[in-house]
Amino acid sequence: MKAAQPKAPPAARDDAELVKRCAQGDQQAWAELVDKYKNLIFSIPIKYGFTREDAAEVFQQVCLELLTYLNELRNPTGLAKWLMQVTSHRCYHWKQQSRRMVSESEAPQTEVPATAVQHPIDVLREAEREQALRDAIAILTPRCREMIRMLFFEDAPRPYSEVASALGMASGSVGFIRGRCLEKLRAHLEKMGHA
Repeated sequence: MKAAQPKAPPAARDDAELVKRCAQGDQQAWAELVDKYKNLIFSIPIKYGFTREDAAEVFQQVCLELLTYLNELRNPTGLAKWLMQVTSHRCYHWKQQSRRMVSESEAPQTEVPATAVQHPIDVLREAEREQALRDAIAILTPRCREMIRMLFFEDAPRPYSEVASALGMASGSVGFIRGRCLEKLRAHLEKMGHA
C-alpha cells in the first residue's frame, strides 16, 4: 500500500489550478495567487528604482490587470513570466508618464546615473531567479521553509540556539538539518532549470 502524498502548501499549488478556481470566483484561490506572486510583482518596480509607494501603486495596477485578463490567459503555467512582462510594461509606462509630468511642470530634472538603473532584461532575469527561489522554497517541508527563513531571510539571522528552540530540535542538529534543507532546495532549483 502506497503512503499518502503530503498535501502541497498553498504557495506551491499549481498555477493552472489556481487560475481555474479564480475564474470560478473562488476568493481563497485569488488570495493564494496574489500571495504566491506578490513578492515577484513588487520586486520589479523596486529594481527599477521606484519608491515603495509607487511600487505599491504598480502592484495594484498589475493585480487589476491580472484580474481583468484572468479568463483570457492561454497558458496559466507561464503566469510568472506573464506577470513579469506586465509589471515591466507598467513600470515603463509609469516612468514615461512621470517624465511627461516633470517636463510639463518644467521642474529641474535630476538625472539618475546610468549605472544606478538596471537594464530591463537584467531586471526580468533577476526577478525570474528570485521567483524560482520562492517557488523552490515553497516546495520544501514546513520545517525547512521556516529554517531557511530564519537563517537567510531575516534582517538579522538568528543564532542556531534560537532556531533550534523555535523548531523544537537540539542545537547541535541545526547545522546538519540546514545542510539537508539547502541540498533539497538546490535539487528543486535544478529540477526547475535554475541551478
